[in-house]
Amino acid sequence: MEKRKMIARDISWLSFNARVLQEAADKTVPLHERIRFLGIFSNNLDEFFRVRVATLKRMMSFGKASRMHLEENPGKILEDIQTNVIDQQREFDRVWKDIVHELEVQHIFLRTEKQLNKEQQRFVLNYFNEQVRTNIIPLMIESIQHFPILRDKSIYLAVVLARQDNSVRQKFALIEIPTTVLPRFIILPSKEGEHDIILLEDLVRFCLPNIFSYFGYDKFSAHIIKVTRDAELDIDNDISTSLIHQLEKGLKDRRKGKPVRFVYDKDIDPLLLEYLMRRQGLSGKDNLIPGARIHNFKDFMDFPESIFPPHTHRKTFIHPLFLNAPSVMHVIQQHDVMLHFPYHSFDTIIDLLREAAIDPNVSSIKITAYRLARNSKIMNALINAVRNGKQVTVVLELRARFDEAANLDWKSRLEEEGVKVLLGIPNMKIHAKLCVIKKRIGTKTLQCGFVSTGNLNEKTARVYGDHCLLTTNRAIIADINRIFAYLESPRHDTKILEGCKTLPVSPLNMRDTFLRLIDREIKYAKHKKKASITVKMNSLSDDELIAKLYDAAKAGVDIKMVIRGICCAYTENKKWKKNITAVSIVDEYLEHARVFIFHHGGQEKVFIASCDWMVRNLDHRVEAAAPITDPAIRQELIDIMKIQLSGNVKARMLDNDQKNEYRKEGDKKVRTQVEIYKYLHEKQYH
Repeated sequence: MEKRKMIARDISWLSFNARVLQEAADKTVPLHERIRFLGIFSNNLDEFFRVRVATLKRMMSFGKASRMHLEENPGKILEDIQTNVIDQQREFDRVWKDIVHELEVQHIFLRTEKQLNKEQQRFVLNYFNEQVRTNIIPLMIESIQHFPILRDKSIYLAVVLARQDNSVRQKFALIEIPTTVLPRFIILPSKEGEHDIILLEDLVRFCLPNIFSYFGYDKFSAHIIKVTRDAELDIDNDISTSLIHQLEKGLKDRRKGKPVRFVYDKDIDPLLLEYLMRRQGLSGKDNLIPGARIHNFKDFMDFPESIFPPHTHRKTFIHPLFLNAPSVMHVIQQHDVMLHFPYHSFDTIIDLLREAAIDPNVSSIKITAYRLARNSKIMNALINAVRNGKQVTVVLELRARFDEAANLDWKSRLEEEGVKVLLGIPNMKIHAKLCVIKKRIGTKTLQCGFVSTGNLNEKTARVYGDHCLLTTNRAIIADINRIFAYLESPRHDTKILEGCKTLPVSPLNMRDTFLRLIDREIKYAKHKKKASITVKMNSLSDDELIAKLYDAAKAGVDIKMVIRGICCAYTENKKWKKNITAVSIVDEYLEHARVFIFHHGGQEKVFIASCDWMVRNLDHRVEAAAPITDPAIRQELIDIMKIQLSGNVKARMLDNDQKNEYRKEGDKKVRTQVEIYKYLHEKQYH
């Protein structure tokens, strides 16, 4: 199978983030949601630089040997990234300007330090003295021998101190804005019917004369700067160092990782900018991004909602089979159930674990955990299960990117309560979302569990679109037990996974399973029979599976894809019998589910999974897919995928040029998330 041309992964990712920016620009989206999408765009871009740009830069320094299956020409990609990011920054600034105007129409005003009335000035000074003063320490950077390491995720005011009469030489100072301990947005005393808000950094700007009064300066200019650092944890294979120590070291090293982006207010004093670049060892070759006055828009995800008119959200609802059911486990023992978040309530999962925690017949619970809510009700249920004498095993993935510190805290809390905590496998993240509950009634053992596409996190379950299969299917439960046996075995012997006959599992046979199923569709197409593949995932970048999809398109297989993020596959080629249809849906909920449907001669093979088609998921993670054998659930998933593919409001076509044009086909407007809600809600009452 020849290797075919693919779209560069990082350029495709930037195209995805442009779709997020489109949502911020869309005037049909409620204003506070548009602001939130600007925050998501900014946070995404920060993570992209911390991880992907940092990786490309390291590949440049290590040469060809480091590239493996990554990018062939990281230098060219870095140039393209810089061009794309600057273009997107211009669009971002335009959208923000438009949103500021819309806010003013709604009598919401962002006030700068120069726009405060007398009452607001008094309020700001009081707030500064009571809340802010003790949380800031200005750094006189010219008198410091070793330039301080500017913290990732922080913003700094870079200040020029001078005198009006020019009697003393100007000096430079830095102030870290304490957004980790104080809110970024402070609501000011306002006229009736209006809301005035000041950003924390502008409040500090107003108080600069108070901060530096004893230096004798009376003229100040201050501009925001931000540094993004390399965030990858280079965990070595030194078996004498525990994973925990490596992670703790990595979290400390992250604070002083090499800068991969320097963002600054384009109006900053040129001498100060040159000084900051020189002291940090930055040059024009680095990612220097001139921006507007405000940075760290990720905080805008928490813009105060209370000042907006109430927004009517679609309410989650209990799956009809669990309505008024006295026992979740009893329902599952009757038949498989599929929960679709965030349409269905996540409370059913919490209720299942609470029930298991207090049921005297339950002997053990095993579960994987990747990203947990801050005050996780899932973990609290498991802690109570231990207190009630159950054996509880939690496979906790400490390397969930940017959640490492939180997961280290959970490890300590769980172990203190007597939970058996497993920490995964060296060089292999545990990303599968699995649970198995064992219950003994007399001499009989009953088992139930679930396979999910999303994290066991009640907070994200309100906004992430995912599927969760609750089942007592013996073949599925047997394979879940095998995966836990593999995770619990001291040497992590993959021979244990070879016993999995129902669940495709990474890193053992997931890739081969999907390659084989695509080959089957190619065979049908070549015999002039109906052949189709429908897939949904977050990202598609695996070159082997993309090449196989190209083979299928060439043979005439009907391929339809819903890809939220990265899509490295071209969708059109003159040599193919059928082009690939690919859409990306970006809307109120984050499309996070993975679904794979193969026509299979009319006997559809339908799977949900925790994995995308990426090298890391298929070769370097423990992942699991579950076949859907219940005919009603299988049809439900097929129907949901048809709705997603018919979308023409929030769906963008993924074409060869990454243009992100909205799909406009169809006479009737179809906003997929609204239609899926209606579809599932109607099943509630019929």
